Amino acid sequence: MVTQSFKKQLDKFLLAFGISLMLGIMILGQDFRDSLGKSVSIIMDPVVTILGASNFHIVLFIMASITALYASLIQKYTIDWDLMRNTQEKMKVFQKEFREAQLSNNTALMKKMEEERSKMMQDQMEMSKQQFKPMAYISIISLPLFMWAYYYIKSHEAASFVFPFWGQQILTDTVFGPFQYWIFWYFIASLAVSQLIRKALDVGGV
Repeated sequence: MVTQSFKKQLDKFLLAFGISLMLGIMILGQDFRDSLGKSVSIIMDPVVTILGASNFHIVLFIMASITALYASLIQKYTIDWDLMRNTQEKMKVFQKEFREAQLSNNTALMKKMEEERSKMMQDQMEMSKQQFKPMAYISIISLPLFMWAYYYIKSHEAASFVFPFWGQQILTDTVFGPFQYWIFWYFIASLAVSQLIRKALDVGGV
């Protein structure tokens, strides 16, 4: 009983902490983002020292791998994937049947299906809740790491490193639009590692 109560309290705390980080980054502005990044320097700056600033792309790759593994594990154990698969399959069938009812102007069937739609909307709301919860958990690790990278790179504006396939590039130069080289590399690495981990852990597959 005590263990169950502790788990609930810990769950509430982690959710509140994760949401606070997301809101803080959006609302409290640059000072909060810099403070968050600076606080992670204690852990991450020694990693850069060990690997070398010229290998900063490896630091970003390690960060991407950590967040991808963490996110995949969180999603695996907090989302009801069976519910998600069933709900999406039901929605596909429903949309097809509803279009056919509209084309045939079958008002009786459409009225009946409207009642079914309301139940399906409840299932979709449950899916949305399940997807939001992992986001709050994931932000506890991913946001501080990302803010550290942003803070570190901002403090070393002229720094550059050798990207695989791209050669020597300035960290803050843009690849296209607002995307700087380090951000682009981080997300590409995160996406690739995430796909491998999700497949290995059998996460999703919707």
